Amino acid sequence: MSSPRTKSARPRARRDLELEAGTSAHYEDPAYYTKTYRARLDDVRFYADYAAERGGPVLEYGCGNGRITLPIARLGVDVTGVDLSAEMLSDLRERLRAEPEDVRARVTVKRGDMRRARLGRRFPLVFCPFNAFLHLYTREDVERFLARVREHLAPRGEFVFDVSIPQPEELARDPARAYAAPRFNYPTLDGKGMPVRYTERFDYDPIRQVLFVAMEFSPVSGEEPWMTPLAHRQFYPRELEALLHYNGFELLDAWGDFDRSPPTRDSITLVLRTRARHR
Repeated sequence: MSSPRTKSARPRARRDLELEAGTSAHYEDPAYYTKTYRARLDDVRFYADYAAERGGPVLEYGCGNGRITLPIARLGVDVTGVDLSAEMLSDLRERLRAEPEDVRARVTVKRGDMRRARLGRRFPLVFCPFNAFLHLYTREDVERFLARVREHLAPRGEFVFDVSIPQPEELARDPARAYAAPRFNYPTLDGKGMPVRYTERFDYDPIRQVLFVAMEFSPVSGEEPWMTPLAHRQFYPRELEALLHYNGFELLDAWGDFDRSPPTRDSITLVLRTRARHR
């Protein structure tokens, strides 16, 4: 007679290499990331101002190389950043060396998976900016992450995050078509940059609700082209409301932009301010 299966004998979940690449590849080159998003300032101002208004300390999930972390610290607020990318955190530490001593003292960084990282302390504000939430691809991912958020929230603390609202025209694009963007100088170590042609391909999986983006770079000089994948789960507003509710959060505010205006049918960003419900 075979013995009953023990807990340790359960089969492990199969790794999804496509999703793993879509989670990490976009963040492996901090110089490119910085150049690409240097003009994206509305969310930086929103989170920095919100932290200054409410007071810290702040826990920031998906802190990257400090695009939002450093402005918060410069306003006199302590911030702890968690990120999975070793490259981005290394760049953040390098950037910190150029900051005044008081700013450096306000920033703590930890490498870790936001679904699992435990810091052993609570914060009155927890942020998850710029679509970091969209790297939670399954219900289990969302549940694990929200459990960590609850664990790190001080009583009456707030969890604030933003996501892109799914755009039907983007999800319906032909994955075989390459959408061209203006050529630009890709940052290089020598500081001169490499002129590249840039195209994007979009492939939406409606069952998993994951949008796969292939960012294609072709050097004008004729050198070998390369592709960087990005995978974003698509969460619809009412779906997010339900996920938050059933994981113990109450929705305090929903904004359609970083100016705290209400959402409209034309909104492409959803900013949510939430709080853990008392049980």
